[in-house]
Amino acid sequence: MSVGTSRAPGASDPERPPAARPAGDLDGLGIDPDDLPDGLVVADEHGYVVCFNAAAERITAVPAAEALGQRLDKALPLEDLEGRRWWQLTDPYSGLAIRVGQPERNLLLPGGREVLASARYVRGEPTGPVRRVVVSLRDTEARRRTERSHAELIATVAHELRSPLTSVKGFTATLLAKWTRFTDDQKRLMLETVDADADRVTRLIAELLDISRIDSGRLELRRQPVDMGAAVGRHIQAYVAAGQPADRFLLRIEQPLPALWADPDKVDQVLSNLIENAVRHGEGTVTIDVTPARSPREGEDTGTSVIVSDEGTGIPEESMNRVFTRFWRGSKRGGTGLGLYIVKGIVEAHGGVITVGRAPGGGAEFRFTLPVAVPAYLA
Repeated sequence: MSVGTSRAPGASDPERPPAARPAGDLDGLGIDPDDLPDGLVVADEHGYVVCFNAAAERITAVPAAEALGQRLDKALPLEDLEGRRWWQLTDPYSGLAIRVGQPERNLLLPGGREVLASARYVRGEPTGPVRRVVVSLRDTEARRRTERSHAELIATVAHELRSPLTSVKGFTATLLAKWTRFTDDQKRLMLETVDADADRVTRLIAELLDISRIDSGRLELRRQPVDMGAAVGRHIQAYVAAGQPADRFLLRIEQPLPALWADPDKVDQVLSNLIENAVRHGEGTVTIDVTPARSPREGEDTGTSVIVSDEGTGIPEESMNRVFTRFWRGSKRGGTGLGLYIVKGIVEAHGGVITVGRAPGGGAEFRFTLPVAVPAYLA
């Protein structure tokens, strides 16, 4: 097996180049390395750094002027998580001639700063000496935030699942062990509790699946004609049937509404969440306005806007920018804090927008607008 013969950065190298090439156009393609979102470090055939872009400066906290012209192992003293020096382990210049690079992995800079680094070895011929070592650097903070978010999601859902499942297990075990000791009314009460807790578990699992699809961009929409006014009316009727006074709700529909094509189940999910929040956390009259609006999507003139507002204390100004994030709760009255995050994901999957503000009556006001999205063959 042939081995590349170029010198390693740690070996006795030729004299330092008279001037290192600053970050400029990449091979005449008109691409400035400083415009790249990831850190880019390039070393020449002798192991000297000839390119160190602005993102690399930011990630490593090393000035480009200091890194340019340095040997790669000095400008970028990376170690693995076990404290071993990465350049000595990987040996890009004197290692196996068939090696083309290093996959992305977590490495440490001096001071314990963690980065994601990968490398590409550029050779003039398949097994020839290395002509360039191209290193890509990424900050780990975004990945860590994602990992923390996933961990919080798992912990929250696990906590929310534990309570209903404990109840289900307790009642079913009691009924099985002492069935004959309970009256029919007692049995019915326990079974109704089990049924309600099973519904709660089902809702939690549905929320978890929705979040997974939203985060991965795989939320499926089955668009059909939707009468938004009628959809809102059904939700109000359900609350009145459940015991809410009819005068608690005010529905105003501005006609004519444009023909709206959307996923009716997803629209119901959005309406259910927003109206439930207004009923549970707000006060006074819950007002729902359904109006034509300017479409949020380019190429369409009209859309449908829904405004849900109440007369409660509203959302504190400092919390407005967190309303649609995971785990935000407007009060301590239960819930997973995932509902509005899912609402935002559904609205945006339709090509719409959703905002939150203060209602004229002082409470919270949620407004979402959906494009008409009429199929091309009907346009």
